[in-house]
Amino acid sequence: MNRACCSDCRRRAAGFTLVEVLVALLMMALLTTLAWQALDSVVRARDEGQASVDRTVRLATVLTQWEQDLQALHDTDLVPPLAFDGQTLRLTRRAEGGVQLVTWAVRSGRWQRWVGPTVVRGSELQEAWLRSQQLLGTEPGTVLLSEGVSSWQIYFARGGQWSNAQSSGNVVAVQGPPTPAPAASGASAPQGNVQLREELPEAVRLQIFFGEKPLTRDIALGPAGS
Repeated sequence: MNRACCSDCRRRAAGFTLVEVLVALLMMALLTTLAWQALDSVVRARDEGQASVDRTVRLATVLTQWEQDLQALHDTDLVPPLAFDGQTLRLTRRAEGGVQLVTWAVRSGRWQRWVGPTVVRGSELQEAWLRSQQLLGTEPGTVLLSEGVSSWQIYFARGGQWSNAQSSGNVVAVQGPPTPAPAASGASAPQGNVQLREELPEAVRLQIFFGEKPLTRDIALGPAGS
């Protein structure tokens, strides 16, 4: 009996065995790993949530700008006030001190907005319109709005019906800049220059896809876009 007790006492005094130490270290390592994984999950969830909030706020700002551009639409009778070619939407809008040409485009999954300089002369506006057809998305005045866009489409509403913006709309006659009357006796007043133009829509529908999720926004235009 005394020998058994002394043996147990010697074992306790000798401390833990190597196996016990290794098991303890393994358990501590496992607990540490689980704790780090839990912390990483919390941090990732927080970051993803913040990123989602940031995207939502930014998208709301972009859509506000989209609406403002369309509400400020201005027909100069010099270039089409609103046109969509499948990639780029071009519009002319009122600006302080003149008129601006604005483009919205999707290039390689990047949604971009470009704003031309404010102009007061018709020739400057026509030049900006021609230039806008050669934009690459890297020019000064180009702003990246969002990435990850898979496709987008624009629809126009006319007579209460929606149709693809690339479809032909109603053609109306508008009074263009006057042309001088031919030199002849009694001809002193300039003659009106009647032009055929596509009628502006009543509303514009934006449909843009981020992956498989579409975002749709309808904007009603003012009378004759003025």
